[in-house]
Amino acid sequence: MSDKETVETRGDDRVDLIVADTNNDGKADLWVADTDGDGKADLFQFDHTGDGEVDLTIVDRTQDGQPDEVVKGDGGLPPSDSPPSI
Repeated sequence: MSDKETVETRGDDRVDLIVADTNNDGKADLWVADTDGDGKADLFQFDHTGDGEVDLTIVDRTQDGQPDEVVKGDGGLPPSDSPPSI
């Protein structure tokens, strides 16, 4: 796992299913997205440092609950600027 890696997702269309503020600082730090339009999450991104930047990206291309790829950073897929929904 190194910085600035890019990831391959199931599709090319990002639809954020969850944008959450898990530490109650008013800023999003968790993004869960569907990239192929089937309504199931296959992209998970986390901001562990609270700086608004993605620190860890996990892709589950097979949607079996097991990560297929884990990279530092946003994996070439920056999150939307949506405010937290949860």
